[in-house]
Amino acid sequence: MRALAISLCLAACAARTPVRPPAMRDVVIDTEEAEAVLAGDWDRISRSRGYRRLAEREASMGRSFSDEDFRAFLGGLGPRKPALRDTLDRWKQIDVADAAARALAYLPAGTRLRATVYLVIKPKENSFVFDVYGDPAIFLYVDPQVTPAKLENTIAHELHHIGFAAACPVPEPQWLGAFGEGVAMLAAAGGPHIHPHAVSPPAERARWDQDLAQADADLPRVEAFLTAVLDGKLSEAEENEQGMAFFGVQGPWYTLGWKMAVAIEEAEGRPALVSALCDPRQLLFAYNRVSTGARWSDALLERLRAK
Repeated sequence: MRALAISLCLAACAARTPVRPPAMRDVVIDTEEAEAVLAGDWDRISRSRGYRRLAEREASMGRSFSDEDFRAFLGGLGPRKPALRDTLDRWKQIDVADAAARALAYLPAGTRLRATVYLVIKPKENSFVFDVYGDPAIFLYVDPQVTPAKLENTIAHELHHIGFAAACPVPEPQWLGAFGEGVAMLAAAGGPHIHPHAVSPPAERARWDQDLAQADADLPRVEAFLTAVLDGKLSEAEENEQGMAFFGVQGPWYTLGWKMAVAIEEAEGRPALVSALCDPRQLLFAYNRVSTGARWSDALLERLRAK
């Protein structure tokens, strides 16, 4: 099945935006699994919703996940517990309402955000979104290297993905929706004049700047891929391999998506950008209207209009 990946981005700082009505948000933080791990209470761990949903997610990915392996992980956790406790206590103070408001500011009016944010301590030090179209969940590994500000930004980014899935049908051609990574970067930062990695470590910010500088050169490579998809020249495996490669750490789906979104918002306003989200072809059309740099070819745009 063709995948439109939603990858976790640890990005920039938060700018305060107007809060939407509370009825538009149903976002909660669940720390039960992490608290139980720190207490060493296996019965409580195994009963926690975070643990059960984590097992469900791993099973859906065809990955091994057993109580025995998790118990073994708990046995070696002792020396790390003080740092994990301190991190969890700091993370619990984040403003999830503010993160939701930043996501909603870049989503169609009336979008309802519904998600559970699980702060978890587990063997694999990864974070991810799960079950976006069902019971949306954001799993965030408790990492002492991540500040609360960066965590809040991450939640805003992932909530934008979840809100997009709630508000918009799956785009066609499907890969155009991957530019949503860049829009989520913009939403999480809080606006076009805030660096997407304002609170990231210097190396992450430098990597973004370097990759963004290559965006104009990446555009024809992405266009060649989109054209090949439209022409039916790729097998499903080839399409997935090539499309997923553009995610990278924060590759062209992010940098080009962000660059297009910023250009549209600055030239035509945020409402024009938001109105284009549910038909991501419109992102390309609008970007060509306002861009003074590299642009999508007329041939590609004509193909997209015909879809």
